[in-house]
Amino acid sequence: MQRLIMQRLSLSVFLATACLFVRAEERTACELSTADLTCGLGQVINIDSADYGRSDHTTCSQGRPSQQLQNVNCASSGATNRMAEMCDGKSHCSVTASNSVFDDPCYGTYKYLQVSYSCKCKAIARMVSCEEDTVDLSCHSGKVICIDKAVYGRHDTTTCSHGRPSEQLQNVNCSSSTANDHMANMCNGLDRCTIEVVKSMFEDPCQGTYKYLQLDFSCVEPCVTR
Repeated sequence: MQRLIMQRLSLSVFLATACLFVRAEERTACELSTADLTCGLGQVINIDSADYGRSDHTTCSQGRPSQQLQNVNCASSGATNRMAEMCDGKSHCSVTASNSVFDDPCYGTYKYLQVSYSCKCKAIARMVSCEEDTVDLSCHSGKVICIDKAVYGRHDTTTCSHGRPSEQLQNVNCSSSTANDHMANMCNGLDRCTIEVVKSMFEDPCQGTYKYLQLDFSCVEPCVTR
């Protein structure tokens, strides 16, 4: 019976965690139509890539004369940055695929907008724990942890500096490349997560520097039926 309960608990945690990792979404909007980007409750848009122009003969080709479809090397150089400016950090974003928004990369060609985006957690809290300390994240009212960003290393000379020699605080370009994924894998989908901030957990991105863990996270509704 205990083994069955543990299996069910593990499955519930897995399902709740899976709900927090939204796969990349794709949207295509023909010229002068609108691309609607939407994320769920407690999540915000993160633009991965965007292309405005034409890269094939078939997309958005219905009813268009052939001369408007021939140039397939047509791309606006700033489409990704423009989409990020308009949509990043929002739960919903509507963008018109038009030359007035992205400029005209190829006059006379009928264009379209292709967007790839993902949904990430909207951080509502920040916690900082010094090296060798413990960080304790918790959510209430049936909500679960969703890690937005985790940084292990040192980005300034003042955080977690009390009592430390100056030579341990000088490297402010110190950051573990695995901290974000590691914390997400350990804590996402749980209502409480306790982590000891040690080098062996995150690997040591800068030997001799006294480090800290900074976490931005939110509490979201799990999408598992209990």
